[in-house]
Amino acid sequence: MMIIDEKLKTREAAGNPIQVALIGAGEMATGLVHQIEHYVPGMRIAGIFNRTLPRAHDAFKRAGVGGVLTVSRGRQMDDAIRSGQAVVAEVPEALLEADLIDVVVEMTGTVGFAFDVILQAFVAGKHVVSFNAELDATLGPYLQRKAREHGVRYTLGDGDQPGVTLNLYRQVQAMGFQPLVCGNIKGMLDHYRTPETQKGFAEQSGISVNMVTSFADGTKVSLEQACIANATGMQVARRGMLAIESDLHVDALTDRYDVDQLKALGGIVEMVIGAQPGPGVFVYATTEDSVSKRFLDIGKLGKGPLYSFYVPYHLLFFEFPFSIVRLVDFADGTLDAREHFSVEVLATAKKTMQAGELLDGLGGFCTYGECENRRDMIGGRFLPIGLAEGLELRNAVSKDQAIAWGDVLFDPKNPIIAAYQSIF
Repeated sequence: MMIIDEKLKTREAAGNPIQVALIGAGEMATGLVHQIEHYVPGMRIAGIFNRTLPRAHDAFKRAGVGGVLTVSRGRQMDDAIRSGQAVVAEVPEALLEADLIDVVVEMTGTVGFAFDVILQAFVAGKHVVSFNAELDATLGPYLQRKAREHGVRYTLGDGDQPGVTLNLYRQVQAMGFQPLVCGNIKGMLDHYRTPETQKGFAEQSGISVNMVTSFADGTKVSLEQACIANATGMQVARRGMLAIESDLHVDALTDRYDVDQLKALGGIVEMVIGAQPGPGVFVYATTEDSVSKRFLDIGKLGKGPLYSFYVPYHLLFFEFPFSIVRLVDFADGTLDAREHFSVEVLATAKKTMQAGELLDGLGGFCTYGECENRRDMIGGRFLPIGLAEGLELRNAVSKDQAIAWGDVLFDPKNPIIAAYQSIF
């Protein structure tokens, strides 16, 4: 962080801010605009595209940014950057094709739309920092491959649990310890929550009802943990993770795990429900070094074999600018999926459904997501929840049944399905 803040100050003093193109204008994106405008020197939101243009204008307005232009071409975007004016783009290409845009930030929470825009950004030679665990868990290895092919970088950003966990993972690893559990602390879990049950909370928070539902039904945490697994090579101990329920501090839960099993799996991603400090993330690590063990004990981390390291918060868009600087100025990705999946998130039925019914999207009425190891996804030919939206059931499915590709009608030539099936 100390290097990052000094780099931003240097950019500010030189009048050379990082020019950010923002895709999406929801609550998190609007918060990011406010954060960068008021508290991040050496960086600016140059332009926003949102499928509903008034929301993009509103994001600037809420941050106190005036004189916003509306443009439709990259040349107009470049002219606006030179004059210091902020822009709302009528089409994403107006941002992606601008020469003076340094990085694209994707914050839509969608899968299909975000996939298309990110690929367009790669073709245009733009780096991408994403806040979209939904897409990364579904197609992260493919997006990393396409970014390399176009000579750019793609990463998942800081502030949400995956990025915060990877920061902690890397810190623990850099101290010479072996991370064996990457955990997410959840307040509650109910697979059968729906947009109807979560409507009131969504209205109160200003977050979309589907997003709020995905928090409650476990889909979001599953997607987040899959991202971590795919960046580290970790697995899950069983479908859905162990999901230990406890009101204790995470420091007190290290004895719930078998170290030999964790090592055999290459480490696991996990969630605990109701534990402290929430909301936060943790890493359990081990060491065979007797000197390290002695000083960890002196440092009040206990005698092992698992040692608990945690961050008691994740700060959403407040931390996200750190990832932008790291990628643009230091070529350092916060969370980069490896070449192949380690863990995926399958679609499980929230209710009994009949052939001919259409599946809805993440945080909907039809499905919830559960983490599953890649080999078992392949063995069961299970359907990733990120690709389920809009598919018609070929077969009836029972409540809590894992939905397979054979249970749905799909077009294998659909670009996003074809992209997924190209990951081996």
